[in-house]
Amino acid sequence: MKQVIHPSILNCDIADLKGELHKIRNADMAHVDVMDNHFVPNLSWGLPVVEAAHRLGILPIDSHLMIADPDRWAPGYAEAGCASVTFHAEAATAPIRLARELRRLGAKAGLALRPATPIEPFIELLPEFDMILIMTVEPGFGGQAFLDNMMPKVRRTREAISATNLDISIQVDGGVSAKTIEIAAEAGANNFVAGSAVFTADNAYEEVEKLRALVAKHSH
Repeated sequence: MKQVIHPSILNCDIADLKGELHKIRNADMAHVDVMDNHFVPNLSWGLPVVEAAHRLGILPIDSHLMIADPDRWAPGYAEAGCASVTFHAEAATAPIRLARELRRLGAKAGLALRPATPIEPFIELLPEFDMILIMTVEPGFGGQAFLDNMMPKVRRTREAISATNLDISIQVDGGVSAKTIEIAAEAGANNFVAGSAVFTADNAYEEVEKLRALVAKHSH
């Protein structure tokens, strides 16, 4: 399975969105963290920023909805042109219906799990999704330390996906950097969200290349 890098723009200079996206133009997608101050204790940005990023056309948009009531709000992100829309298992009332609606609207559907949420209750639902996002920090804030105790969950998820013979990605988000990315790749992740590590680097473009080189030898 292809290893991909999705830098999070959470820590970028939002006043220069075009310039910041240009810095990471070698990435596979731009990861946009949407927070509503209900599901998580932080407020970031919503549909207008996603629409602006999509209009720029520099990278496809991978939106991570850390919001309450995604059943109502998530389809709007697919309609706005996101290539991938991920919602939280803990927040969705009807995850299968929502995943099918996102796919119908042309987006890939992702299911996100907070650190304390096990994968096991969702194994039967795997065919409904294109990606499982395993949070490697508590969602809500950028710059947190990577939780390496999530790696057994990544391994169990990779084993469950392998049993389905389906092309489902495992994304890790939180504390991903040059120091931690290979740990996640070794455990079975193939989609890596790095925020602070990329945007605090002297050269974001080169940092993306560095991360890509580190995971190139871990293909699943």
